[in-house]
Amino acid sequence: MASSQRTPNRLSDRSLGWLRYLNRKAHTVDNWNRDGQPHPHWDDRSDPPMASWHRFDLVDSSYAMGLMAHATPAWTERYVAILDQLIARHTQWWSASDWLTQFGADPDRTSYPDEYRMFIPEQLWGNYDVPGWTANGVHPYGVQMDPVAADGMLFYKGFLLVLLGIRSMVDPTDRWNEPFQMIGDDDDGFTWTHSAIAEHLCQQWLAAPIGCH
Repeated sequence: MASSQRTPNRLSDRSLGWLRYLNRKAHTVDNWNRDGQPHPHWDDRSDPPMASWHRFDLVDSSYAMGLMAHATPAWTERYVAILDQLIARHTQWWSASDWLTQFGADPDRTSYPDEYRMFIPEQLWGNYDVPGWTANGVHPYGVQMDPVAADGMLFYKGFLLVLLGIRSMVDPTDRWNEPFQMIGDDDDGFTWTHSAIAEHLCQQWLAAPIGCH
C-alpha cells in the first residue's frame, strides 16, 4: 500500500545556493539615495537600452522568492527580510535615476549604435528617442518628479507593484500598505502605500484605455 504521508517540500541545492546568494546580496549595506551609490553587485549593464538600470535587478531577483515561499513556508521570515530589502531600495533615488535625470529629448539620439535600429522607425533614425529614454518633461506633460504619480514611467510603478505584490503574497500583513516615502533623501519625497499605487495606476488606465504610458 502506498504511504499517505506527504514528503516535505524542499529546495534544490541550486535554489538554496541562489537563496543564500540573494540573502547576502540584499543585506550588503549600500546607499541608493541621491548622494550614494548602489553596490556594484546590482546589475546596471545588462539588456540596454531598456533594462540596464539597477531596479530591474531588484525586480528580477524577487520572482524566485514567491516560488520558494510556496515550497518552504517555514522560511517566510527570511523571504520577507529579503523582499523588504529589495523594496526599500526601490523607494530610493537610484531606483528612478533615469526619470530624475533624463529630461526632454535624448541629446545622444544622433549617435546611437547600429543595434538600436531595431527599436526606431527607419525614417526617424537620428531624430527619435530609443525606448528606455524616459524623456521627463516632454510636451504636453511637463516635468513630473514623482515617478509614481507621473503620466509616464508606467513600467516603474508596474514593477514596483510586482515587488509589493510578491511581498504581500508571502506575508499578508503587508507593512508596505502603511505610508512610506518615495525618492526623498529625508522628508522631502512623495508619500505612497501599496494600495494607493495600485489605485493610481488603475485610474490612469481608466482615463486612457488606449494606454497610459
